[in-house]
Amino acid sequence: MKSYFSIALLCAFLAVGCASSQRSLSAVVTQPLVDPKPVLLAADSGQQATDAQAQTKAQSGNDNENFDYDDDTFKEERIEIADPIEPLNRAMYHFNDKLYFWALKPVAQGYKAVVPEPARISVKNFFFNLGFPVRFLSCLLQADFSGAASEFGRFGINTIWGIGGLLDPSSSKELDLQKQETDLGQTLGVYGIGHGFYIVWPVLGPSSPRDSVDIAGDYFLYPVSYVYPWYAGMGVRSYEIVNNTSLRIGDYESLKEAAIDPYVAVRDAYIQYRLKKVKARKSRSLIFRTEETTLPVIDRAITK
Repeated sequence: MKSYFSIALLCAFLAVGCASSQRSLSAVVTQPLVDPKPVLLAADSGQQATDAQAQTKAQSGNDNENFDYDDDTFKEERIEIADPIEPLNRAMYHFNDKLYFWALKPVAQGYKAVVPEPARISVKNFFFNLGFPVRFLSCLLQADFSGAASEFGRFGINTIWGIGGLLDPSSSKELDLQKQETDLGQTLGVYGIGHGFYIVWPVLGPSSPRDSVDIAGDYFLYPVSYVYPWYAGMGVRSYEIVNNTSLRIGDYESLKEAAIDPYVAVRDAYIQYRLKKVKARKSRSLIFRTEETTLPVIDRAITK
């Protein structure tokens, strides 16, 4: 009986982690899913970051065009976040770290050995398609109407011709409807609301008061939240987590090997990544584009 209770409790923890599945850096046990490129560049390890940049340039041959991580740009965008509860955050970080290596990774490795990659990618596409309401509403709130139209078109096409979202025909060259990877936290950032302070949630990983809005927002807007009974919904969310993790095994390990202090590396990478996302969304927002074009005209008129 105790063993069944332990398994159920683990599934519950993992299921909660999926409530914020649209946030690239805080899905699942967030640290394992961090993209190692921005992490290495965000870490305060001078020579280490320089070596990582050089290696990336050597592999891509066009670093500035693809990633825009040149030194000048990076220094311009670099900001920090307050971390007043660092001891508690570090404890939560280590909890998530152990949860990944002791539970999530072994299950994901076993799943990966059994299920071929094309099938796992199709499952990922299916769950991404289910996250349409959050992205669509976020685009509307950001006044990014072209993004909302693109997201609406993607959902319709992928649901009907993509067999419920398992396939992604809307990304084909003929249609080329771009994914809108946005969320409610970015929406608040677009309107000038700052992060606040750094938080590491158990299972959910790096966050802030602003981005924690996603936890509630994604729950109510994510269709899986309404699967009945409750344990069936937890099972679906746990499966999504395991499937997504199976496609990214090794990212977190690379981060830990490269960083002097993985906790600081994840924190810095998180804040820099979210900053770039908010800036990208601002550039798409009709509100901010209108301000940028009309304010200079008003200034010139006043001057004259």
